Amino acid sequence: MRLSLTALLLTAIAAPTLRTDEGMWTFDNIPSGKLMEKYGWAPDKAWLDHVRMSSLRFPGGSGSFVSKDGLVLTNHHVGHNFIQSVSKDANYVKDGFAAASRDKEIKVPGLKLMMLQDTFNITEEVEKAVPEKKKKKTATRARVAAVGNALSVHTVKTGLICEPVNLYQGGEFWIYAYKVFEDVRLVACPEYQVAAFGKEDDNFTWPRHDLDFSLFRVYENNKPYLPQHYLTWSTAGTKIGSLTFISGHPGSTSRLNTIAQMNYDRDVRYPPVLKRLETASAQLREIARQSQEGERQVSAQLMLTENSLKAITGYHKGLLDVDAMAGVQKAENELRSKVAADPKLKVIAGESWDKIEKTIADLEKLTKDSQYTNLASAPTLFLTLNYIRSLNESARSKDDRMAGYQTDSELEKIKENFLEGPKEDTAKEIAAFTAALTAAQSGLGGSHTFVKTILNGKTPAEAAKHLIEKTKLRDKSLRNSLVKGELKSIASSKDPMVEVAYKLEPYMTDIRRRNDDYNSVIADNAARIAKARFDVYGHDVYPDATFTLRLSYGSVETYPMEGTLAQPYTTFAGLYDRADSWGPEARWGFWSLPQRWIEKRSRLNLSTPYNFITNNDITGGNSGSPIIDQKGELVGLAFDGNIHSLPGTYYFNGKLNRTVGVDSRGILEALDKVMEAGHLVSEILGK
Repeated sequence: MRLSLTALLLTAIAAPTLRTDEGMWTFDNIPSGKLMEKYGWAPDKAWLDHVRMSSLRFPGGSGSFVSKDGLVLTNHHVGHNFIQSVSKDANYVKDGFAAASRDKEIKVPGLKLMMLQDTFNITEEVEKAVPEKKKKKTATRARVAAVGNALSVHTVKTGLICEPVNLYQGGEFWIYAYKVFEDVRLVACPEYQVAAFGKEDDNFTWPRHDLDFSLFRVYENNKPYLPQHYLTWSTAGTKIGSLTFISGHPGSTSRLNTIAQMNYDRDVRYPPVLKRLETASAQLREIARQSQEGERQVSAQLMLTENSLKAITGYHKGLLDVDAMAGVQKAENELRSKVAADPKLKVIAGESWDKIEKTIADLEKLTKDSQYTNLASAPTLFLTLNYIRSLNESARSKDDRMAGYQTDSELEKIKENFLEGPKEDTAKEIAAFTAALTAAQSGLGGSHTFVKTILNGKTPAEAAKHLIEKTKLRDKSLRNSLVKGELKSIASSKDPMVEVAYKLEPYMTDIRRRNDDYNSVIADNAARIAKARFDVYGHDVYPDATFTLRLSYGSVETYPMEGTLAQPYTTFAGLYDRADSWGPEARWGFWSLPQRWIEKRSRLNLSTPYNFITNNDITGGNSGSPIIDQKGELVGLAFDGNIHSLPGTYYFNGKLNRTVGVDSRGILEALDKVMEAGHLVSEILGK
């Protein structure tokens, strides 16, 4: 008898002992025993070091070195914003690009890549710095200060860019040290229409037919960087059952959260976010339909918005799945029972679940304001307001400053960012800000402090256009004068953006402080639960994703679909079949192909694997991660998950969750036969 979907979910998520290829593991804690037990092989230190040093972090995604001359592979959608930014004289998003020679490679301003060089566990020294029997707020600030001190020490010691990393909900504290590459150049990308074939209709689905890759190159001293480690490119690829690893930077998961936290996301956090994204998507799509230039301006923002909308809809549906959440509840109840039965653990964490639940009830009152006043879509306003806040925070004692504003180095960095000034395309920022203001006006009402201050009698579109076009903050001399005169100059400024930022800052800071106070209680109790979990399960539990380097393992594996089994691979033949079946006009041309792909169809080996699936455990931020075999060779490029992977933010279902990747063989075929980039194929293959 077949197991029902509910039974499969409960089997996959209920037990603390992991029974599937689950987990985004830190490189210092790879589950070698589980790998040996299932696959008869586990990576050694040399393999892990090689993969770690070949892996890169992009803004919002991942990548890897794939040649001895610093060639870097990532997704098209990870590089999309940067491809768009250098498309001034040509539309590389629409038409694709392949540099015929290295002197034709295009420098990408503002793109920085990071390679993890070293890690330092500072948990013991952080915990020693926390005073006993102090209030949660005091304990949180003591931890923050201790982490800040360690960060300063390791930054000086290593000479690298160091970041603090919180693992296991505050159960462990680390410093990660990175080498940063600032001269990065675009080498090649296919047309966006091919990279995102099927657009949002096919997003998070399977089968897929997306050539979602782009190539960049790292330079140092105006010469190609020669990495000590890079991934050899496999021409053999994978087959059903092949062992696969994914090395990348998963952004965020919440699998160690309490049920109370998950219920908060389900009932309070996500509904207004979904409403706001729906409004923004409709507005951005209308701008894109009006003109080709409008489409170029909002291309990256529209892609991000619609991707977020579909993803968060999936997260929300996962939380609404009563049977699946029963499995999560069962696991929490088991841990709580073990804590209650142990006197030592009961003192540490016995009351923590209830305290988190009570604090979340208070936090709910702030949620709506926090969400609609988020300034992610208004980077110029955020940059200005953040600098004003830093001046106000610097006047407070260090113990009373908010996190992120406590040390001199943090305050100096905020000032430096303000002096560097806005970097966003004006038209693009206006479009994004308009969409956000429209949602805020609808969600908060016209008389709300945030809305009233920014709109000042204008429509959202008028206000966004006025503030962004009329501000002189793109003029370096104005920024310098504001920094020189500090709050006095800011208070007297007649620049419209500065005026709005100055008026909004007290309200926005109050919201931030209240959120911080509630979150400090949640964080303290989450850390207590983490300590109890360590005591019960040890390091057999992996930490939630934190946009830091992780390794997942799995294999090429099918899954049940519509009464049959999902195909493990798609091919070029499937790409053309889907394009032919829909025709070029359907759904705004979602499945149309660029002309050169039509013309060069006969040149391709249509049976070449194009996309494939594995049961590796990944999440957002893993986009652009290399898929690697046990020889340490690149066999594919992760770019998505199937629809069943979306609830993976909260729980993992190994029977149905699938990673979707571009096959290494498909990329080579496209580069050689369609993109006229045989020289890059030769470089990749070391010829």
